Amino acid sequence: MELYSRKDVDKKALKGARIAVLGYGSQGRAHALNLKDSGCNVVVGVRKGGASWKNAKRDGLAVAEPGAAVAGADLVAMLVPDLAQKSLYQSVKDELKKNATLLFAHGFNIHFKQIKPRKDLDVVLIAPKGPGGLVRRQYQQGYGVPCLIAVAQDTTGKAHAKALAYADGIGGTRGGVLETTFSEETETDLFGEQAVLCGGATELVVQGYETLVEAGYQPEVAYYECLHELKLIVDLLHEGGITKMHKYISDTAKYGDLTRGPRVVNARTRNEMRKILKEIQTGKFARQWIKESESGGHEYARLLAADLNQPIEKVGAKLRARMPWLKDTR
Repeated sequence: MELYSRKDVDKKALKGARIAVLGYGSQGRAHALNLKDSGCNVVVGVRKGGASWKNAKRDGLAVAEPGAAVAGADLVAMLVPDLAQKSLYQSVKDELKKNATLLFAHGFNIHFKQIKPRKDLDVVLIAPKGPGGLVRRQYQQGYGVPCLIAVAQDTTGKAHAKALAYADGIGGTRGGVLETTFSEETETDLFGEQAVLCGGATELVVQGYETLVEAGYQPEVAYYECLHELKLIVDLLHEGGITKMHKYISDTAKYGDLTRGPRVVNARTRNEMRKILKEIQTGKFARQWIKESESGGHEYARLLAADLNQPIEKVGAKLRARMPWLKDTR
């Protein structure tokens, strides 16, 4: 394991460099503002007149259309959504100067060969292990979200140093920057989202809620037990792993965890996880997602609408309305 901190950064790697951040969503805004506050020369590349253009200008950043932002830039960060990156790269690739660095926050398009960068470019990855809002907040608090670093193409011999300097600029070296590869980052990130963090966790919550309601318990009580209190457990896990969780939950909860948990998430679950991972590794998931997007995303829209229309969401909306402190900070 190679883990880098601030002492490993070559401060000259991006000194005087012009950095173009393409996209101003969750990660784009956080990266651009953190880099600016770190003293970097940043320009945001977005469509003129759109909401992102107005937001970036309001935040005090230099703004330009993507082609103009890329022209003359020493480093270009591709921070638009995954399936928008291919066409964006095609539209700006001729503006990229020789030996410039092309940076990604997720390896999807390089790993699955949706983007094939010019051979004269450095191609690197800096992937924060947290949403953009957290990347920004922790930077402002003097902390940093850990990042992964990888190099896919090193034309100049300085690709790694420039990527690490970028990670330092967004605060990543404060939390630690771990060496990886584009393939490892992409496959583990997709697996984590699908099997545990998003797909696995939300399905577990919904199934638990519906089991209680089906048995005649109040929907509001079921919501508190299966969704609201989840934050307490996740916070404990985040702060100190399974050890800290066991320290702060009751003996009754611990015994139930140890004897009943494996009955819910078991060998059959693990087998499905292996299948999901295989679909990611072989590119099956990527091909399916790309095809769905290119065909108009109708099935995606249907599935999303159904997910957001579940009873637990309706009950949750009413209960959360009584807790205004649960504001959106992402």
